[in-house]
Amino acid sequence: MDSETGENTEYYAKVIFLCASTMGSAFIMMNSISNRFPNGFGNDSGELGHNIMDHHLGVGASGTMEGFEDQYYYGRRANGIYIPRFRNIGKDKRDYLRGFGYQGGGSRQGWSSLVAELSIGKELKEAVTTPGAWSIGIGGFGEILPDHSNMVTIKKELKDKYGLPTLLFDTEFKENDYKMRIDMAADAAEMLEAAGAKNVRSHDRKDQHGIGLGIHEMGTARMGKDPKTSVLNKYNQVHACKNVFVTDGSFMTSANCVNPSLTYMAFTARAADYAVNELKKGNL
Repeated sequence: MDSETGENTEYYAKVIFLCASTMGSAFIMMNSISNRFPNGFGNDSGELGHNIMDHHLGVGASGTMEGFEDQYYYGRRANGIYIPRFRNIGKDKRDYLRGFGYQGGGSRQGWSSLVAELSIGKELKEAVTTPGAWSIGIGGFGEILPDHSNMVTIKKELKDKYGLPTLLFDTEFKENDYKMRIDMAADAAEMLEAAGAKNVRSHDRKDQHGIGLGIHEMGTARMGKDPKTSVLNKYNQVHACKNVFVTDGSFMTSANCVNPSLTYMAFTARAADYAVNELKKGNL
């Protein structure tokens, strides 16, 4: 359907790669009903739309750094901080599964701190052109485990502007996520204090307690060896329809705690190579 004109056009292909984003692909598949697939395209297992994962965030610590007043980042802005996962590796055992990484950075207080300043003239000009103190902060990105109860379904009674049914989300943090966040805040504060930061404060934003806020949605059409427990096989093919491949975040079976886009790209390239070889063999 053309979003501007409303005109419908049908396209046909020997092989289809569905890559409409995790929720977009899930919507298309769940909304594709037929006698063969009454519960959504390829959904023989009943797993379509389930096992939604993301990365939970909004938890970490920040502080101020003394010194370095003669330094700024004009023309050589520093890169951000990345700290790889270190929990639940080797002999480190926690009361939760998997772990988290950190992203962060340092900066100097700028002119925006003076937005409410009422002065004018030379003093104000000098104030807004003189950077303030250095601050540093790190925020955690934690792994959310796949759980069948974290899911999305079709809400037929509520239509969008195109007359199509909409998606209804039913997701929540689990006990594992809440336990992990305790370490995400405490470890961040401990590292900053060890690095010499002052006025260190940890935080865990309650408004960030939700799946989808990390915008790394995954898992609605998980891959697996068994068609009874998964939607796709190891080559991203729909178990029940070999000429359809799904290569966005839908196929993921676990989230890890790093940005997933390069993984999607790698699996897409792998699936495309496999599809070409299968076409040459006459299997598709």
